[in-house]
Order: sequence, then structure tokens, then C-alpha cells
Amino acid sequence: MASTSRMSCFQCQVSSFKPDHFRNGWRLHIGQYAQLCPRCASVYEEGRFCETFHSNDDGWRDCESCGKLVHCGCIVSFNTHLLLDFGGIICLECSRFNFLLARNRCLSLEPEIRDRESYQEPSGQAAVEAQYWSRVTDLELQQVSRNPKSTVTPLFEKILSASDADLKLARLIIPKRCAEAFFPNLSGLHGLHIKMQDTEGNEWEFHYRYWINGGSRIYVLEGLRDYMVSKQWQPGDTVTFYRVEPGGKVVMGLRKTSASPQPAASKV
Repeated sequence: MASTSRMSCFQCQVSSFKPDHFRNGWRLHIGQYAQLCPRCASVYEEGRFCETFHSNDDGWRDCESCGKLVHCGCIVSFNTHLLLDFGGIICLECSRFNFLLARNRCLSLEPEIRDRESYQEPSGQAAVEAQYWSRVTDLELQQVSRNPKSTVTPLFEKILSASDADLKLARLIIPKRCAEAFFPNLSGLHGLHIKMQDTEGNEWEFHYRYWINGGSRIYVLEGLRDYMVSKQWQPGDTVTFYRVEPGGKVVMGLRKTSASPQPAASKV
């Protein structure tokens, strides 16, 4: 009787004589697929493999758009992120999401849009990346400029990711270059409280801070729950920032996307 070779799970080394007990995982350098037991295969197929088994390993970096941690340099996560031209990485989910929303936004706003060539503080701080350039309409400027004698300067904008619009988190990741160009300097991890206005002139207070990940600062605005509920934030909406002079007030606005779900009609 021919002997049957024993196979082992690539991750946990659980073995079996039944080949159909295993499922394909990622492709190895030798061209074959890593064979995984049902438990490890389920974790891999759910996209939680590195999070579950490699959480203490080196190589974790944050997505520049949503802040999610990605295990860079690991063969398991090889196809989960892209390198950005200006440095950093972006997860594939955000990359696809931002591309589709940016394309739809440009098509819908093109007749009245006012593109800025670059954004740079007088002090010579680094310009904002193109994906965060402010694309403001005349109507939006009129809504922000409540005083005819005031001057409104668009600063930057960001398309809200799923995590940005999560009420449980109630926070907004601020792109690093935008934060360092337009927000107050932070001297420590504790951060500070800053006041902003919305486009209706209401004043809000948020907590602005950063944390360190992989040697880089991640800037965040926290305490946004009431603001998010008031403005009905949804993934795909665009949050916009302006500076109003005189006074240097920072205004945070919101541009709703046509893809945002509309409130359900009340039943009579």
C-alpha cells in the first residue's frame, strides 16, 4: 500500500495526511502557495494574518490616508499597499476609494472649480501634496466669508475615509504636511486644545495632538463626535480648511459627496 506524505500548516505547523485539509495562502518566492490549516487560512482570507501573527514584528507603517497600520516588507502583505511618490504608503482600499471619489468630484465640479497651483506658508514650509490641494468653489468661499471685509485663504482638504467618519473614534487624521504647514506647532505628545469655526460661524473646540509610529508623527484632531453628528459626516465627504483674516481664525467646512447616503424618509 502506497504511503501518504504528511503535510504541515505553513504558520502553526499543524499536520495532516489529508491534502484537502489545507487551503492556499500567499504565493511564496519559489512559486508555490503557502499551505494553511483551516484556522490560519480563515485568518488570512479575512485580511487579519499579519495583525494576528506578526503584531510584534518590525516593519509596520501607517497608511497616509486612513492611518491604518500595514505590515510593509512582509510577503503576506505584499499586495495590500502602494508606495507614495512623496514618501509613505497608502493601503489599497484607500487608494481605490480616493481615486474613484476624486474622479467623480472633478467631473462634477469642473465647471466652477478653482485649482490652486501650490500651497506654501510665507515662512517657506513644504508645499501640500496635490491630493490635498483645496478645490474651492465661489459658493463655498461666500459661505466662509461672512464679513465682506475679511480675506479667506483655502488651506487644504481631505476626503473622509471610513475611519475618519467613525463615530466611535470621533477623530480626524490630519495629513502630516498639512498639519505642519497650517496648524500650531506641538512641543509634546500631550497636544493642545484648539478652537475652530464651522461655515455657519459656530465655534468648536477640539484636541489636537500627535503620536509616533515608525519614527514619524501622526497628527490627529480628537473630540469631533458632536461636530460629526451635526454635519452628518459620511465616508467620501470632503472636509475643507480655511484661514480667515483678520484674526487668523481656522474654519472647517464639509463638502458632501453625491455618493453619501441620504437620510431615510420618515414613515407616516
